[in-house]
Amino acid sequence: MVKIAGGALLASIAIDRKSSQTISTQIYAAIRKMIFSEVLRAGERLPSSRTLALELDVSRTTINYVFERLTEEGLIDSRTGAGSFVCETLGSHLQKLPAPSSAMLARRRDNLRLSRDIEQAMSRFVPRIPHEKKAFTTGMPAFDSFPMAQWSRLISRHYREKRDVVMGYGDPEGYFPLRRSIANHLRANRGLICEPEQVFIVSGAQQAFNLNCAVLLNPGDKAWFENPGAIGARNSLSAHGIDIVPVPVDGEGLCVEEGLKRAPYFRLAFVTPSHQQPMGATLSLARRIALLQAAEQNDAWILEDDYDGEFRYRRSPIPTLQSLDASQRVIYVGTFSKSLSPALRLGYCVVPPILVDVFGKISGAFLHGAPTSLQAVLADFMDEGHFASHIRRMCKVYAARHDALIDAATQRLGGLLQVEPTETGFHTIGRLAEGLEEDRVCELARERGISVSPLGRYCIEPIAMRGLVLGFSAVKPAEIKSGVESLAQVLESLRPQPSRRLRRT
Repeated sequence: MVKIAGGALLASIAIDRKSSQTISTQIYAAIRKMIFSEVLRAGERLPSSRTLALELDVSRTTINYVFERLTEEGLIDSRTGAGSFVCETLGSHLQKLPAPSSAMLARRRDNLRLSRDIEQAMSRFVPRIPHEKKAFTTGMPAFDSFPMAQWSRLISRHYREKRDVVMGYGDPEGYFPLRRSIANHLRANRGLICEPEQVFIVSGAQQAFNLNCAVLLNPGDKAWFENPGAIGARNSLSAHGIDIVPVPVDGEGLCVEEGLKRAPYFRLAFVTPSHQQPMGATLSLARRIALLQAAEQNDAWILEDDYDGEFRYRRSPIPTLQSLDASQRVIYVGTFSKSLSPALRLGYCVVPPILVDVFGKISGAFLHGAPTSLQAVLADFMDEGHFASHIRRMCKVYAARHDALIDAATQRLGGLLQVEPTETGFHTIGRLAEGLEEDRVCELARERGISVSPLGRYCIEPIAMRGLVLGFSAVKPAEIKSGVESLAQVLESLRPQPSRRLRRT
């Protein structure tokens, strides 16, 4: 005979049949919670599976599955002919795990022990802006132009491979055919001097930054960093305890002479030479040579982030800094998050020959590699010419979206925001008129459903210019024009009104 108390308690379980959680998971979680909170006490008998199935209006198979899970976890005992009971020894075990009070948890949170480097870095981390498909989100490719048909065909091909290939660990250094495809592409299109063995596949550019920091730098080492500059790489350097030295940028990119004044003995320089993030300048040839000379004199490394340099609309892409590097100082980082999709989580770094053995050993020691099947899909995508065609097509798409932004800004933002034309990438900058504050503009823009970034969030130390960073890649021209209209209304509402002089009577 079923205990009424136990039956009544379990009959009160609420099931949400619209939930994404399965019914069995909901019932399992509810009973488990009752046991751990001692609503169901040690030794107490549970209703039979038949009774509980009737009370909850579910199948008996579902209840049997729940009881099996609880039995495997050691929370209940099933006795033939007697029923199911909460484990007798559970009470003594739970007494050893008393629930901490809220005051105790608050003290633990206030005195939380973290690594020294992370504890110091957390105050310097800059949170990322949500990547939403709207005007003027930065750093997002045009999902509506992704070549889904070719990609789906290649996925179907490779997911019919042997299961150990599809489901097993990947090569820590990367799938070699993809490394070869990337090397061929970079030599032909970006001017890199490299062999497939120098290419290491990683899970996005951010992992490349973290890996290079861990391999090449010690806490306290000085690193030149563009100011303003890329937020993700800056967070990686901060997390590793690196002494980040902000170096100004101008129309020729990183000011090398200023870097030498601020930190003559630096260990690494982080640069975005093809399209400075976020100001948009191209590192001039004179500055490139000066930077390479400074690195050689200081036995330093240069981390070249080429996040969107392939997307140059009306001219050929600019050769990389690595293509000038005769001293093996430059580590080149690329990503498919911008050229294809961030969901792929695939990037790469091209290391100098003198670092190949080091990166090979480190990859084999603690990296498991990206999924082989996904890398194989991408390798075929590149080898069959789809990637090069996609880049050419997207240059036209982004040029049209850039032009839509410039045209709309010219017509609607005069005297409010001076939007700078660009020839490369996914974003540009706008210079705010006198009296308009970045943060307030961005706050009101969010309320109107558009996303603009203040230039100040990219800065380690303040700069004189006040402005906005405007992405134009993610949405179509019509949405860009609508976004410009909304932004104009925000700026007009904040524009200082001219003072009126009182007339004498």
